[in-house]
Amino acid sequence: MPSSSPLRLLFTRTHQFTTFRAPFLLRQQRNQIFRRYQQTVAGTPTVEGAPGAKQSILQRLWTSEVGLKTVHFWAPVMKWAILLAGVSDFFRPADKLSLTQNLALTATGSIWTRWCFIIKPKNYLLAAVNFCVAIVASVQVSRILAYRASVKGSKAGALEESKEEIRSAAKGVKEDVKKVVP
Repeated sequence: MPSSSPLRLLFTRTHQFTTFRAPFLLRQQRNQIFRRYQQTVAGTPTVEGAPGAKQSILQRLWTSEVGLKTVHFWAPVMKWAILLAGVSDFFRPADKLSLTQNLALTATGSIWTRWCFIIKPKNYLLAAVNFCVAIVASVQVSRILAYRASVKGSKAGALEESKEEIRSAAKGVKEDVKKVVP
């Protein structure tokens, strides 16, 4: 049997075992048949989506892993509303702001900013909005602590009051969990 015969391609002998390679060969043939070509400016054909293919900015945005038709784009766009709500709280008095809520926003913004660089595909838009959420919430926490320090007269008093607020919130959550879980 010649080395390039179809049967020789389908059955190969490696390490005393015979391997059937038909699915791999069929996939290669199918990819060659259904490959779409387009012309570049120079007139030489290139495969669509190849690095040399010219695409407009809108086409790249539409076909990207984090493009317009994915949740990786729309989730960060909607999350900017949370950030705008936090920015609008800059105009509220500091005594009306919740320390626990802003601490939670700081923590989630920080954690999710890091997570956006770990997941695949990397989502820089989501990382940017989470970073901004963490910054805005940090500013709000500092406003709350500064207000409490001015009311109490010392930073230690403001921190003690904050600890008590957090403890009471945690106790309320603990009681709610005990009600739900027997």
